[in-house]
Amino acid sequence: MLTLIVPGLIWTRQALADLTCDLPLPAFATLLGRGRLTRRPPHGTAATLAELSGLRAPLPAAALRRLALRQHPGESDWLCLDPVRLRFHERHLIVDDPRQLDLGDDEAAALAVSLAPTFAALGQLEVLAAGSWNLRLSAGAPDFQALSEAAGRAAAPLPLTPAYAAWRQAINEAQMVLHDHPVNRAREAAGRPLVNSLWPWGGGALPQSGNSPHDAIWSDDPVAQGIARLLQVDCGELPVGFCRTTARAPLAVFDALEQPARVGDALVWRDQLTRFESAWLAPALDALRNGQLDSLRLVAPGELAAAELRVSRGDLWKFWRKPGALTDLAAA
Repeated sequence: MLTLIVPGLIWTRQALADLTCDLPLPAFATLLGRGRLTRRPPHGTAATLAELSGLRAPLPAAALRRLALRQHPGESDWLCLDPVRLRFHERHLIVDDPRQLDLGDDEAAALAVSLAPTFAALGQLEVLAAGSWNLRLSAGAPDFQALSEAAGRAAAPLPLTPAYAAWRQAINEAQMVLHDHPVNRAREAAGRPLVNSLWPWGGGALPQSGNSPHDAIWSDDPVAQGIARLLQVDCGELPVGFCRTTARAPLAVFDALEQPARVGDALVWRDQLTRFESAWLAPALDALRNGQLDSLRLVAPGELAAAELRVSRGDLWKFWRKPGALTDLAAA
């Protein structure tokens, strides 16, 4: 069985009709028509990944990605503290997609050295990768909005409560350090986006274990890769498309639709949907037909609604069922 987590698929019915009316999606249409579609309440990507991995939500992203990128995080509590760019747009501060920073390793190291003293009272700063920073917490931390949920949206200020006071102060001080940092001066001169804040999220300790039917996890997200290591199953980056492997029940996270859906970038979303059709759904449908795959499970998390499509090899014999439309996934 192949399980696909595909965030960003679900829009309103009219939006999906407009976006896909001229797109040829024969494999998707066949799978929607022959399979069994179940509607679910709104569900985030991280919560879906936790559910399918037998872990509690919210996921301790910092500890999991340290397990994937560095070494076992031990029993400590960790917090993601990622470099971001906040920009003004119509009187709001928007959190840019952090991947747009394209921060270099040397840049990240120089920034972290300057910022570490600012957070010393809260924890020890550690650079896992250029865009992935962790803080080994000295004490517990309050809850923060996940960066994946904030990206592309207006940044909500931290609550004005005592639990967040030290964090508000540290982040304000970090923004002042970043304002005139040599790394940012060089990036500005080169016409590149500036790093002007840090985003805390994904706190907690590494779970003891999980329970999942999957024997492989394919994802470009280090949090998902950390789950694979925790579960002691095969892990790797997302392949360019569906392929025959030794894995019996792989779980793949195709997240290329999520950010364009979040910011309403219709052109990119359509391009990525076309790629998903040709690289994943069409070959998966062929594998179902020729017996190389017993069943396909597509899980579409979303803020408006969520859905799950299951298609077995036997379902393909239901030739009397008409092809479905992507609007079948639409939020009510």
